[in-house]
Amino acid sequence: MNVSQLARSAGLSPSGVRWYETVGVLPAASRNQNGYREYSDQDLRLLQLVTTLRRVGLAPADAGRLARLCMEHGAADPAVSSVLAEHRQAVSRRREELGRLEAELGDLEATIAETRPDPKTPRSGAQGPISTLFLCNGNSGRSQIAEALLRRYGGTDFDARSAGITPRGISPMAVRALAEGGIDWSGARSKCVDELAHLTFDYVITLSDAAREQCPELPGPHNSLHWRLEDPAEVTGTEAVRLQAYRRTVDELMLRLRPFAELAAHAAGRTSTFRTRLN
Repeated sequence: MNVSQLARSAGLSPSGVRWYETVGVLPAASRNQNGYREYSDQDLRLLQLVTTLRRVGLAPADAGRLARLCMEHGAADPAVSSVLAEHRQAVSRRREELGRLEAELGDLEATIAETRPDPKTPRSGAQGPISTLFLCNGNSGRSQIAEALLRRYGGTDFDARSAGITPRGISPMAVRALAEGGIDWSGARSKCVDELAHLTFDYVITLSDAAREQCPELPGPHNSLHWRLEDPAEVTGTEAVRLQAYRRTVDELMLRLRPFAELAAHAAGRTSTFRTRLN
């Protein structure tokens, strides 16, 4: 087949085929009697493998080397299997990242919707602090961190509380992660949501699916939000690895709290004074 036929079959342009020849990925084509390049079915299979490997992120030289190994030894070649496994893991990580991003976008849309001013239903926050309750499973990590951050950076605009469905004591890792940001949370304690059943809130924010599903009926009208956060307590490994998980929780909550505080303050008819976290 000639270069145009090869290019069309491989999904490339003729100049793309020649480029792969120039860089040594595709062997130089033989020439027939009239001087035109002549390509074989093997060249086509090689080029198709190369372009497939390029799509998963391999550099041209690596794609060419692995494509030749595939044709010689099949996918069972250790080098091929190793690279494919690495890229399968990379795809899985990207899928997880996209899933988290999609969830965060959904949370942001819900936050915008739930904090939209409604003149027919004035909030208690219009007269006093905007009361906000954070709920998770054990009130040991995520909800404690959220309460601490909103209390610190929300100022007098917010009255932040936290509770759990089945409280199990505050994680020392949560206390350490907050202390790194200058927040002393050593005197706090875990609370059951039933302890706060006599209070009314403007916002109830669940931080775990279990908390959302098992949250009891709370008195008074309030807006409900759900922020999907991974539980740092489930991370295993060294002390440094586990502490890093709590640091990530602090960072994720700061990213969510800022727009929430600004929108909630606007809905209550005031200007947000939520402060940027100091380095």
